[in-house]
Amino acid sequence: MKIIINVVLGSIIIGYFFGCINFSYIVSRIKGFDIRHYGSGNAGASNVVIVIGKKTGLLVAVFDIFKAYLAYKLAQYLFPDAFVNGISYAGMIAGVGAVLGHIFPFYLGFKGGKGLACYGGTILAIDYRLFIVLFILALFIAVITDYICFAPITMSVIAPVTVGVVYSAWIPAAILAVAGMALLYKHTQNIQRIRAGSELRFHFLWRRDDESERFGIVDDGKDIFNREVTK
Repeated sequence: MKIIINVVLGSIIIGYFFGCINFSYIVSRIKGFDIRHYGSGNAGASNVVIVIGKKTGLLVAVFDIFKAYLAYKLAQYLFPDAFVNGISYAGMIAGVGAVLGHIFPFYLGFKGGKGLACYGGTILAIDYRLFIVLFILALFIAVITDYICFAPITMSVIAPVTVGVVYSAWIPAAILAVAGMALLYKHTQNIQRIRAGSELRFHFLWRRDDESERFGIVDDGKDIFNREVTK
């Protein structure tokens, strides 16, 4: 029992530490502002795309993926016996910790990003083939629905079930589901905005001007969230 407690505590601390490294916040501070006061108010890669641009947003997303990946691999290395059917449950706990650290960073008043990239990084650490399949599926969902938020909402359910079924590893799947619940919680506001007709559509990535107008940017520089927006 003591060994299990050490694995759980050690892994969650490792993951949370990595997750708290918020690259969107760091990038915005380098540029002289706080990303949480602009655009959607989210300290994550998606809001970096909105406020700063696609290239920077993509770079932030890659960093967020790999911080969860590294957290998983470090926990797997430190606890080499914590495996279930070939999947490191120590690594899985660290991955969940990274998602929680990204969403609830203590030094930002527990107001961070939404965790999708870290969730993806955890899946990448499990199996790159699984990551590719789920990434393609998530992209397909985003394109078909024209709302990127449906990708994490769907993946929060599909990914744990897939891990459980494909790898017969239901304990790691249950651990991953904890991160999935956090993703669902963080995307409730997106659903509310969809109902209100004010959620940013996925085609913003290639039709920025048209979607910015619909998104609510007006002459005084405010958006529908009553926050300043940079163009």
